[in-house]
Amino acid sequence: MPHTVVLTRHPRTDSDAVKEIQASVSWNYGEPIALHYALKGDLSRLRIPKLRPARKSDRLWEHTCFEAFFAVKGQPAYYEINLAPSGEWAVYAFRRYREPATPPKEKLAREITVRSAGENLQLDASVWMDCLQAKQPGARLSVALSAVIEDNRGMLSYWALKHPPDKPDFHHRDGFALEIAAPAKKS
Repeated sequence: MPHTVVLTRHPRTDSDAVKEIQASVSWNYGEPIALHYALKGDLSRLRIPKLRPARKSDRLWEHTCFEAFFAVKGQPAYYEINLAPSGEWAVYAFRRYREPATPPKEKLAREITVRSAGENLQLDASVWMDCLQAKQPGARLSVALSAVIEDNRGMLSYWALKHPPDKPDFHHRDGFALEIAAPAKKS
């Protein structure tokens, strides 16, 4: 069953072009993690990159980008997934808060679908994250869902399920506010 949330804009950032962003995550045994983002707003006032062939790319957070962070609950290590409406993506691993680690060796296949019509932009992605499941089968996951949205002026707004105090920081553990169970093997 998907876990659906509404993202809120960080109060120190501005974007009257965005009306709402919903995000959902679901994960079933033997399947990839499914992520869905739905942005509603005046898309003509936003910088939405054109769709191109999927490829790995860094620094996606500098423009319109949807993000997801996953950690085994109680563990300092976590993973960051960036998904741009262009089809570009990135996966990062961290030992603890903002301390880079070697990305997992498992194949992290990604499938990204983007749809845009009227005031709606939707991005769906499937990401294999067996590295999370292997660490502690049956463990609970702490998840942060977020987005960076760039307007036509080049201004960025930051959206998350929960923001930490002070400035926007998606890596801050206060943002890992959604808890889901890692999928258990069906008997």
